[in-house]
Amino acid sequence: MKPKNLTMQEAASIPLVGLTAWQVLIDRAELKKGQKVLIHAGSGGVGTFAIQLAKHIGATVATTTSAANVDLVRSLGDYKKEDFAKVLNGYDVVLNSLGKDTLEKSLKVLKPGGQLISISGPPDIAFAKESGMNWFFQQVMRLLSFHIRRRAKQHGIRYSFVFMRANGEQLSKITSLIESGVVRQVVDRIFPFQATNEAMDYLATGRAKGKVVINVR
Repeated sequence: MKPKNLTMQEAASIPLVGLTAWQVLIDRAELKKGQKVLIHAGSGGVGTFAIQLAKHIGATVATTTSAANVDLVRSLGDYKKEDFAKVLNGYDVVLNSLGKDTLEKSLKVLKPGGQLISISGPPDIAFAKESGMNWFFQQVMRLLSFHIRRRAKQHGIRYSFVFMRANGEQLSKITSLIESGVVRQVVDRIFPFQATNEAMDYLATGRAKGKVVINVR
């Protein structure tokens, strides 16, 4: 059901980012009040939602973003200008949506027993099994994630990959959070369908704040 306080265009931007944030922080990480979480790319679609969800749970939240988007992430949660790997430590969870270098640097901020959860890869064998992949593809996923799993194990950290799955019950709970004002959906721009190429070009600049929506009407 569409949140009553959102337009259809705003509501259309919720399922992917909302479910991804929920399944990382609540399902996989089992984030609890008082724990510390680092959310990369805090000005992006998943990041803006995840920051608010983690704050609602009662976690301490740190995030990374480009200089152009500092004001947005400050309005959602905590922000530090310095190199995160140098100033953060003892964190329970990292939500990674960036590349290999950031993924590996994130190991430095986690405490032993912490969780490094990536939505941008590499996929691991657990994901392959959950997706019903055959033995061959399970081994491919094992190899793709071998390096980061080994590095994580050396630090006493658990690495896992999350790929969003549809879940109506979770969407209902997300709708309640939005209608109650706990979470506000951040939509940067809405493009008409005829301007789809322009929308893709805008996304490619990396300057989008929250979600970019294409109106098909």
